[in-house]
Amino acid sequence: MYRKNIKWIAAVLAAVLVTGGAATIHAGTVATEKPMAGINLSLDKYSDAVLAEQEKEETAEKNMEVTAEQVSVKNTSTTVSKETTDSSDKKTTKKRDSHLKLNLKYDRLGVADVDSYLNVRNKPGESAKVIGKMTKHSGCNIYTINKGWAKIVSGKVKGYVKASYLAKDHEAEELAKKIANLRISVNTETLNVRYLPSTDAGIYDQISEEDEYDIYKKNLTKSWLKNYIAKNCKKSDLKNINTGKMYNNLKNWMCISIDNEKAFVSKDFVKVTFNLDRAVSIKSSGIASKTSSDNSSSSSLSSMVNYAMQFLGNPYVWGGTSLTNGTDCSGFVMRIYEHFGYSLPRTSAAQAGATRTVSSGDVRPGDLFFYGSGGVSHVAMYIGNGQIIHASNPRTGIKISSAYYRTPIKIGRVIS
Repeated sequence: MYRKNIKWIAAVLAAVLVTGGAATIHAGTVATEKPMAGINLSLDKYSDAVLAEQEKEETAEKNMEVTAEQVSVKNTSTTVSKETTDSSDKKTTKKRDSHLKLNLKYDRLGVADVDSYLNVRNKPGESAKVIGKMTKHSGCNIYTINKGWAKIVSGKVKGYVKASYLAKDHEAEELAKKIANLRISVNTETLNVRYLPSTDAGIYDQISEEDEYDIYKKNLTKSWLKNYIAKNCKKSDLKNINTGKMYNNLKNWMCISIDNEKAFVSKDFVKVTFNLDRAVSIKSSGIASKTSSDNSSSSSLSSMVNYAMQFLGNPYVWGGTSLTNGTDCSGFVMRIYEHFGYSLPRTSAAQAGATRTVSSGDVRPGDLFFYGSGGVSHVAMYIGNGQIIHASNPRTGIKISSAYYRTPIKIGRVIS
């Protein structure tokens, strides 16, 4: 059901990728392209049909499990009824999911048409400094195209990319309909993520406002949750939970994906958007040597970071160890270190045990960040400036994230 809905809803998404970009960028040169007039109107109309179809399918899935519910619409700071039977109320459908914040503000859409990543440079030209990277199918707002270079903004990254590697105009619109994703961002500095959709449930992890997280299931139903519990939980997991209250309050919760894991968040503290991936900012790794004796070590770490970055955008495969054809998180770290003569265990938990703990204040590029709930289940490599690179999940592959997109269990350093 979820995947089917996303395919339907993805048509809304052609332009949803840049927040505030048009207001903060100055063209600098005369644009050679025209804005795509009328696209906002046509997508607004299509979104009404899509949301109405989604509501119809979800109502059928619930099969009278719950009565009509109320949805808090944060976008307008008002609360509206999720469903009315009065066909004359034509505004209800659009208001019902207005909290999805369908942001259609852009002038010209571009989508990275590459297999791995596309460099974003501070100036047009192959020799210009790389300031960011757009992974496969990342979106951007195109401002100008001049002599083969496109001036773009993607997320917080503003710069230039080779125009020949961008899908543009109608091609970009059609591609966006197929690849955009439903995600959440956090409205607070950190947010508790639960094992089950209840504040009585144990805390699975804490996530940060610095990143976005894929939605696994936006609208929970009693039958779906019962099936989820049967497959993923033990009786002891429900010991302190008022299950009746939990099932009656499902409208206020959703299930999200963190890397390749599932957990639950309250809708009260998140906003939902449909987005394409966006560029990530790339800064110098920040490796500094205090003495001349540190030069060799610093050079090695810098080389390790640069080597790892070559595989950005390559596929995630559970159990895989190939940096090009597919790897999981621990396989990725193992192979990077192996290239520089280090031998690491195969699993993330074993890698945590094989590294020396360091504090967050002493972290340096090349250190390993370990994540999980109750035990280590994910590992990433620190690349400097608060960022990590890791093989995250099958959708994103090898990507760059904030080091604190979730709370690390341990920061480890490999000892030679």
